[in-house]
Amino acid sequence: MKKLLIFAGIFIVLFGGLAFVTNYQQTEKAEGNPYGKDKLNPATVDQLDDPNYQNIILPEEVDEKMNKKEDFVVYYFSPTCEHCKKTTPELMPAAEETGVEIGQFNLLEFEDGWQQYGIEATPTLVRYQDGEEVERVEGYNDGAYFKDLLSKWK
Repeated sequence: MKKLLIFAGIFIVLFGGLAFVTNYQQTEKAEGNPYGKDKLNPATVDQLDDPNYQNIILPEEVDEKMNKKEDFVVYYFSPTCEHCKKTTPELMPAAEETGVEIGQFNLLEFEDGWQQYGIEATPTLVRYQDGEEVERVEGYNDGAYFKDLLSKWK
């Protein structure tokens, strides 16, 4: 019985230490992130260095653009969405090639965005004109589709 308690104690200490180190690494990686948050979902942390996720737009920036009646495009995604993981590497090069700036809105970090912007599925690409939504595309599409679409949206 004593040996069992010792093994259980060692087991608990090891997993506690592992959890602490993992949490510490996540916190370190999340420092100075574009989300302006101290704590990020691990799936978001994994995307921080991904070149396809470098144009993050925050809720207050979307609202400001709407209030100023600007023309802009927002890509609503979630780092845990399998369709987003396929779409982003198709969409972002198409955006760069066509010269269309796309703000990337992370719905995992800002869950209020689902209701606030009427998002029903990810990925969703929304075009705003004069601060109002004028067109929306949902789901996966390939690079050729996005290049054609964004050329029209230019």
